[in-house]
Amino acid sequence: MTHYAKIQDGTVTQVIVAEPEFFNTFVDSSAGEWIQTSYTGSIRKNFAGIGFIYDKDLDAFIQPKPFASWILNEDTCKWEAPVPYPTDSNQYKWNEETQLWELNDVQ
Repeated sequence: MTHYAKIQDGTVTQVIVAEPEFFNTFVDSSAGEWIQTSYTGSIRKNFAGIGFIYDKDLDAFIQPKPFASWILNEDTCKWEAPVPYPTDSNQYKWNEETQLWELNDVQ
């Protein structure tokens, strides 16, 4: 089985599982188009989720931007903080106001 995402105005509105032949007889009168996606990210960089953006130029599904300061890595099509995540064994959360990783006190 293959996964497909319904794209309307550049945004994923639905994800289904279907065989490619399904689209030979499937009638969808709503606006938009169906594009294949993959759990492994082997096509279109990331598995599509509802609310993700489909960027035609990058041919990639991109999750909504989590914070205003984060930057899109166009190679992976994932958002990255302007400061790298700490590499110790602690858990951190992003503070957009300070633009720093803070120790997550819920561990």
